[in-house]
Amino acid sequence: MAKKILIIEDQAPMRRNVALMLEMEGYKTCTAENGRLGVETARKERPDLILCDVMMPELDGYGVVQALREDDAFANTPFIFLTAKSDRTDVRVGMNFGADDYLTKPVVRDDLLSAVLTRLERAQALQQRISDNAGFNPDFSNGEPLQRAFSLTAREAEVLLWVAQGKSNSDVAAILGMSEKTAKQHLGTCFQKMGVESRNAASMAAVEVLSAR
Repeated sequence: MAKKILIIEDQAPMRRNVALMLEMEGYKTCTAENGRLGVETARKERPDLILCDVMMPELDGYGVVQALREDDAFANTPFIFLTAKSDRTDVRVGMNFGADDYLTKPVVRDDLLSAVLTRLERAQALQQRISDNAGFNPDFSNGEPLQRAFSLTAREAEVLLWVAQGKSNSDVAAILGMSEKTAKQHLGTCFQKMGVESRNAASMAAVEVLSAR
């Protein structure tokens, strides 16, 4: 079954262009012209992924992702911001509100398709892990369990917390206001303390700790 993607964008030409690029790749699309309608459409259509502009009338993109992340039905729905802004502060704000990725307009076709495919695959993998593990429900709100389990510093635990949610080093750097090099160094230290050698192994170990009750 084709994946459904919701495009929330107030500029009609951009909205049509993004929809066309996705439909040519076999995705189903639905659209909304502002944030308020975007939230309503999301709840009605239950898309597999959401692409959302940041600056919009009535309700901006930050308001949209906040409203949807408060709804358990959208807790794991991939959310990608579309924006003309490329400032690191905007990226960090968006990620902290719960966005998964960030594309700068005008959107390049290959970048769009790559981001969409990557986020859909990660969401599917997460859902598979949930299905395979009864009661699997990691709590990503607090890094303290990671500090205790692996003897990490508070900053290392913050980095690992985001990595366990599928964020890249550049994502983590933007979210936490550090350089990508620093994020990579912190993660390397996490690997050493955890006794693992890969990002996936570290993520799975972190998720197990965060799922414990």
